[in-house]
Amino acid sequence: MKFKLTKLEKSWVLYDVGNSAFILMVSTIIPIYFNHLAENANISSVNFLAYWGYAMSISTLIVAFSGPLLGTFSDYQGFKKPVFLISILVGAIGCAALGLVNSWIIFLVVFIVAKIGFNSSLIFYDSMLTDITQEERMDRVSSHGFAWGYIGSCIPFVICLGLVLGSEKIGITMPLAMGISLSMIAVWWVVASLPLLKQYKQKYFVPVQDEVIKNTFRRLFASLKNIKKEKHIFMFLLAFFFYIDGVYTIIEMATAYGQALGFDSTALLAALLLTQIIAFPSAIAFGRLSTKFDNTKLIGVCITAYLFITVFAMLMNQQIHFWILAVCVGLFQGGVQSLSRSHFAKIIPAEKSGEYFGILDICGKGASFIGTTLIGVISQLTGSVNKGISVLILVFIIGIVLFRKSVAMLPAKK
Repeated sequence: MKFKLTKLEKSWVLYDVGNSAFILMVSTIIPIYFNHLAENANISSVNFLAYWGYAMSISTLIVAFSGPLLGTFSDYQGFKKPVFLISILVGAIGCAALGLVNSWIIFLVVFIVAKIGFNSSLIFYDSMLTDITQEERMDRVSSHGFAWGYIGSCIPFVICLGLVLGSEKIGITMPLAMGISLSMIAVWWVVASLPLLKQYKQKYFVPVQDEVIKNTFRRLFASLKNIKKEKHIFMFLLAFFFYIDGVYTIIEMATAYGQALGFDSTALLAALLLTQIIAFPSAIAFGRLSTKFDNTKLIGVCITAYLFITVFAMLMNQQIHFWILAVCVGLFQGGVQSLSRSHFAKIIPAEKSGEYFGILDICGKGASFIGTTLIGVISQLTGSVNKGISVLILVFIIGIVLFRKSVAMLPAKK
């Protein structure tokens, strides 16, 4: 039987198309522009990579601490949509504001604010999965979200890429081209979120109580205290902490890493665009495979693949290697992200989805500060960006071991 998305599922998927345009810019054009600002300030390539890694770390660390509280707060009846909207506006306004900055320090500060808005919105967005579909459809709906996000984000990206690379030919400056591009991404992001904001209704929720803020803290602390008793959830969170840390570090640091190795900027952007294109059918394929194979086995395959990708990245020293890396990442990126999201949604209480996805964010995007920070520190200490990337090998090995333990602890299906 042919799989078809409902109207609400399509609106949920569309938000992935909107926010993915921002993260694609973060992975490609934005670090290249930051490198331009850093070079003007006489900052070395090693320090450029380190400062960019620190900015990533700060933004994700802030969300790691605030995310669980925000997620728990959003579980109250009627609260999820308003906080979701606020996070979108913070991220989009911050994105547009980046185009108005020409100081590398201020640029990093504004970027941190925009990234906080982006990461926060994903906590609420991911937790909506339990509201917008049924459990048996979660793997495929989640896969469609990432898949269409990858390919849809390419539309504004290609336009922005043309503006930035062809700025001199059309008679505008590089900063002006970046300003137009970032504003375009911000508008794209907001417009793509409108259908979901209009149609979404919070199906599972916690009834509103007196002293909402105080009870939010109580609920969160109670869940953190009891989560160790739910061993399969606790062990998955530990595993996710490590393996997704490596995945997000590769996504966020890829362009900066290539820049530090001295690779051509245009080729880097083209290679990462290829990653998005390959990730589209690959994510859809993993969604289909989940109907034939247990999603935990597919997640295990993806983590193992990333381990070998990291080994290859550590040995990379030619431009062609980056193209190979881009293809490999595209094949497994959507699978590991989408199936991890839907797997977690299946094993948590639906009425506490915001709370649990907030906790997951500590172990996910919030945890990526480890990878980005260690790469920055080791690169500076050794003077080698290749040695800096090697730390991710250990991260993926730990992730594989812990994930297998979490699968062994899953309750038997009735």
